[in-house]
Amino acid sequence: MRWRFSTFEGLLLLLAIAGAGAVYAWVFYGKGALIGATYALFMCLPIIAFERRVIFRRLNRRIHAFSTPVFFIASLAIYFVLLDIGYIAAGLIMQTSGVFGEDDWMEAVTPSKTVLIYALAISGSLVFILRVRELLGRDVFLSLLTGRYRRPVQEERVFLFIDLADSTAYAERNGDLRMQEYLGRLFATIADPVLRYRGSIDDYVGDAAVITWPFDRATSNAACIHCVFDILELIDADAHRWQKEFGEVPRLRAALHGGTIVAAEIGLDKHKITYFGDTVNTTARLEGFCKTLGHQVLVSVDLARKMRLPHYVRVEDLGEHAVKGRGQKLGVLALRVAGSTPALSPTPAE
Repeated sequence: MRWRFSTFEGLLLLLAIAGAGAVYAWVFYGKGALIGATYALFMCLPIIAFERRVIFRRLNRRIHAFSTPVFFIASLAIYFVLLDIGYIAAGLIMQTSGVFGEDDWMEAVTPSKTVLIYALAISGSLVFILRVRELLGRDVFLSLLTGRYRRPVQEERVFLFIDLADSTAYAERNGDLRMQEYLGRLFATIADPVLRYRGSIDDYVGDAAVITWPFDRATSNAACIHCVFDILELIDADAHRWQKEFGEVPRLRAALHGGTIVAAEIGLDKHKITYFGDTVNTTARLEGFCKTLGHQVLVSVDLARKMRLPHYVRVEDLGEHAVKGRGQKLGVLALRVAGSTPALSPTPAE
């Protein structure tokens, strides 16, 4: 799993590491905050880079295949090696730049046990926090920390439901384990455009992903529409690899709708932020129309009117359709890239 950061989050991470190093220097030496911050960055950032699979990707994948005790021991060993290398690199730079005297070079490149333990505690804590953040989702993590939804809150949001077509047939041909590998790769592909357009993956339900935005963020520059077509473009661009590794290229169905919902934090042992209301149910029903109407991407007329659609998108008005559990009919539009055709064949409604 590769963590994904916004620029602001990256700066906060750097400040947290540098601040921890500065605090150590001030507490133990009463000076040298800049030196402490430099050492901290050189020691901790390689660990973050390793966990993000920016460096030593094969090694990272290999240790993740180990049992939990072996994985833990292997991770500690790698962390200590990276801490030592980072300390030596920072010391050499300090020595070369003349920050330390000629007689201090051995101390500059040889970390003490206290330094190693402190750096391990800081980097380990950050890794733990980032893993929890990735598990819960960026927006959910921050909302749980601040207690924003401890009491139910009414707000405007946009939802995107993305579903993998013919997933049952694929599982029957290839087995459930292979199906999970297929879905894992697909959901990883979806994650980058979602981050790029500042959305949040709210949940995975079987072979479907539920993505959400605050209403203004989704409609600003039609971010939610760009997100959908970026996902489809990524899959098409990598069609050869999908065919080679999994025997087929994923075919997706996507539906977008927005409106008023109620958001609340629920659960005791496990906390989760859940969205309630007609908007969520309608989006799910709209995604079902992709199958019956034979179109890959659908958007409600209500949502489409609230934003200016991208120039490369062609729109087909599919009229109004009755939605189960909804008193009023829903206006539906089909979206596609100019020059393309509907990617799915319509099937009879159940």
